[in-house]
Amino acid sequence: MKIVFILAAIFIFGFLIAIHELGHFLAARLCGVRVNEFSIGMGPCIWHRETEETQYSIRLLPIGGFCALEGQDEDTGDERCLARQGFWKKFVILAGGSFMNLLTGIVIIAVLFAGASSFYVDQVSGFSEGFPLEGENGLMVGDVFYKVDGWRTYIRGDAAMFLSFNDGQGIDIEVIRNGKLIVLEDLPLYRGTYGEKQNSFGLQVGAMQVPADFLTSLRFIGYQTLDFVQQMWFSITQMVRGTVSVKELSGPVGIMSIMTEVGTSSESASSAVRDIAFLAALIAINLAVMNMLPIPALDGGRIFFLLVDIVALLLFKHKIPEKYQAAVNAVGFVLLMGMMALVTLQDVIKLIN
Repeated sequence: MKIVFILAAIFIFGFLIAIHELGHFLAARLCGVRVNEFSIGMGPCIWHRETEETQYSIRLLPIGGFCALEGQDEDTGDERCLARQGFWKKFVILAGGSFMNLLTGIVIIAVLFAGASSFYVDQVSGFSEGFPLEGENGLMVGDVFYKVDGWRTYIRGDAAMFLSFNDGQGIDIEVIRNGKLIVLEDLPLYRGTYGEKQNSFGLQVGAMQVPADFLTSLRFIGYQTLDFVQQMWFSITQMVRGTVSVKELSGPVGIMSIMTEVGTSSESASSAVRDIAFLAALIAINLAVMNMLPIPALDGGRIFFLLVDIVALLLFKHKIPEKYQAAVNAVGFVLLMGMMALVTLQDVIKLIN
């Protein structure tokens, strides 16, 4: 049974990358840019069909795909090449891949939430004996978490996660109490020993049930999507601060290993499908966010250069030469591949251990 989940994980990961490239392809066609080749899969070509201007191909390895645009890296002299397009067309084409990944993630979440009878949010459910901050000027049972240290608590589990990363300083908490937003700034909520020698904040986080209707379902589809985006950004900020190690990063091998583990540990086939689909939505949205980061060689890095070009035109009356942009992207690509290789090696070592 494990091999089924391994193959499913490979297919899903490849599918999400192919969807990303499809986004670039559709955006390019919409903007009138010539597409030389659109491929599903990588490696040796096993099928292809050529039209007047585009070759469509299927390749042996189901690990993604690519969209080869005319003039992607330099002006080829073709009026329909990417290099000759204006800012907005370039932006739409570069952002098209991430948009498709985001849309895919939202669709998966919507399908999973379609039959939900209720949703859950974090609320204060109780306190340990000796907790000093209970009351109107502090926290009260029934308070619904809204923000913790500036991070929005969209869904169940967020409050506990953000609290666990607090560095021992005072915490800013916002809660909904009797329909009103209560802001508690620099709350002296520290870890202490409460009750049975338990090192905690002395605060019990429970869940409040929210009955599902059409509008509520739409709202929680949005919440779940925003929560995935926020988790990605939260992880990046924690790595910058050093509270999360780079060793905790996972590449394609690690992600597929996690998906396989999720599938094999599920109680039934239906729950396995649901859990893997939920993880696929997370990966799709993570791919969307990652690719829009202003890192050379990624779509976000290329969009960053578009913005730099606008500033350069305003200040110096000319763009940054393409050869310099290409050089930066090439260096970024090498560094990115090097990092991916290290993360993949790390994932393999974890599997062996």
